Amino acid sequence: MVREKIRVSTRTLQWKCVESRTDSKCLYYGRFILSPLLKGQADTIGIAMRRALLGEMEGTFITRAKSEKIPHEYSTIVGIKESVHDILMNLKEIILRSNLYGTCEASICVRGPRCVTAQDIILPPYVEIVDNTQHIASLTEPIDLCIGLQLERNRGYHIKAPNNFQDGSYPIDALFMPVRNVNHSIHSYGNGNEKHEILFLEIWTNGSLTPKEALYEASRNLIDLLIPFLHAEEDNFNLADNQKKVSLPLLTFQDRLTQLRKKNKNIVLKSIFIDQLELPPRIYNCLKKSNIHTLADLLNNSQEDLIKMEHFDIDDVKKILDTLEKHF
Repeated sequence: MVREKIRVSTRTLQWKCVESRTDSKCLYYGRFILSPLLKGQADTIGIAMRRALLGEMEGTFITRAKSEKIPHEYSTIVGIKESVHDILMNLKEIILRSNLYGTCEASICVRGPRCVTAQDIILPPYVEIVDNTQHIASLTEPIDLCIGLQLERNRGYHIKAPNNFQDGSYPIDALFMPVRNVNHSIHSYGNGNEKHEILFLEIWTNGSLTPKEALYEASRNLIDLLIPFLHAEEDNFNLADNQKKVSLPLLTFQDRLTQLRKKNKNIVLKSIFIDQLELPPRIYNCLKKSNIHTLADLLNNSQEDLIKMEHFDIDDVKKILDTLEKHF
């Protein structure tokens, strides 16, 4: 068990990690406190953090398996102890840690007789397995087992669509939730007008990130969701002129690019990555999730395409245009 004290001060507020332990490779526990809070604030923060930790966090899981030698999901293969369905369920339990955006490919290719575990999965360098001992299948005869896998990073719970089996490809239900459980409780102290509260937050994760990392990421996600409200006063939203307020910039990306090229004719779009543009974290993450990695990828999308992206709006497009002018 690890006990660690961490303090971040915002005026008089302090938060601490009072308990941290690893119950197993796939189960981490952390207990945190935030104080002093005014009456009612602990409940407000506790409910919001619980929903953010359980609903807004992203995880990486296997979402599809493919093998041309498998006739259907409920078949059995000579020389393999488990049925195909059991193998798919075992793949569903594999816990991965990654900075993946979107999807990528992995594979298993082994020869029996032997026990196949998570360690036998051939992964991209930016993906790692939390517990290499997780069981996949038992080969009882000298046969080859080759399975192609699709990995995906997302959030929430995705259920495979029925009758969606094509060319030996089988979708797998994915629980993209690295946080297994969250509890919050409140302790009140003081008398009369001096009454204050302490928020206790307990977090269990699946090992792909620590409770402290989950707390940090959930807090950032909450901040990103609330940032638009900070501009409500300056935007002066009004139903009558709302359409005038939300209007696209006059120049498209392509028009702006033409202007930029006149200033710098040596710009090589494919060699400039969006990491170099110093974009705000939320905009950067949205672009990465849409597989936009270079300046060329970015400029191949129209303004309308970008606005259709999740958590993206017209202000973000303007920030990107301003950033391009700043750098070029």
